[in-house]
Amino acid sequence: MRVGAVDCGTNSIRLLVADVETDAETGVPTLTEVLRRTEVVRLGQGVDRTGYLDQAALARTIDMAAQYAQLCREHEVAPGAVRFVATSASRDAENADEFVTGIRRAFGELEVSPEVVSGDEEARLSFAGATGGLLAAGFEGSYAVVDLGGGSTEVVRGTHEVVGATSLDIGCVRMTERHLRSDPPTQEEVDAARWDIATALDEAEASVGFGGVGTLVGLAGSVTTVTAHALGLTEYDRSAIHLARLSAEQMMTSSAELLAMTRDERAALGFMHPGRVDVIGAGALVWHEVIARVVAATGPEVTVTASEQDILDGIALSIEAASHAGAPEDG
Repeated sequence: MRVGAVDCGTNSIRLLVADVETDAETGVPTLTEVLRRTEVVRLGQGVDRTGYLDQAALARTIDMAAQYAQLCREHEVAPGAVRFVATSASRDAENADEFVTGIRRAFGELEVSPEVVSGDEEARLSFAGATGGLLAAGFEGSYAVVDLGGGSTEVVRGTHEVVGATSLDIGCVRMTERHLRSDPPTQEEVDAARWDIATALDEAEASVGFGGVGTLVGLAGSVTTVTAHALGLTEYDRSAIHLARLSAEQMMTSSAELLAMTRDERAALGFMHPGRVDVIGAGALVWHEVIARVVAATGPEVTVTASEQDILDGIALSIEAASHAGAPEDG
């Protein structure tokens, strides 16, 4: 079954077109990637301050959604086989109805309506996408999967299935707009952001726990960018970043270096996406604090990695699963 998955977050909008098939004997789904795109549209620009989606940001996002819809048509994705998941910014905004109307119009006959999923559902989709290859690659459970977005961060625990999940109002755009306004950030700004992050992580530790983690898995652009820096890459290499095995110390050092850089220094890095330059300092700080909290609870031996498979892959898998659930039984 060919499917189209769209993840529209606070900072970026992403598309995955894939073929998903479920083995009739084992019931295990496999995903074959056809096309993957990421564009930074900054939908959540100013939402934390105003409570409304910015009109220019809305226009950028809807225009890119129309381009994604055309790509789905070109790759012969059928109506009803596209799922569009919208996350934190469109959960928070007072004018979310404008966003919904624009996306429906952009996809037209493909019959797409954006789903403003709950934090828990977002976390479960991320977990499903991220953990598919971990056991096969020899990563030890249990897993703590952290999806570090622009407006929120989802934390999920489990090995073969989710045993706990929570959504936190900390993300690279939200923390940048709220605290990290200088270039580079002042110590006072960093301390204020760290306080917010610590408060959120207290909630996560109470609800899902950070002890007994075998592998800490980070998702999304902030984490993969920190990983690229830790690996010393001169350009972005998805295959090198995906499931790279790094120590907690390596990841934390890389995070601290990116946080301390000026905007120009970050922009000069060959692996840095232009749309991430302004917010990677905050993303790196959130990731640093997550790792520190897991190390404190589990110990320094915890394996830390980044996955290039994330909520997009989980969304794609969910479309195929839903088609089976809705199919009539034989006989």
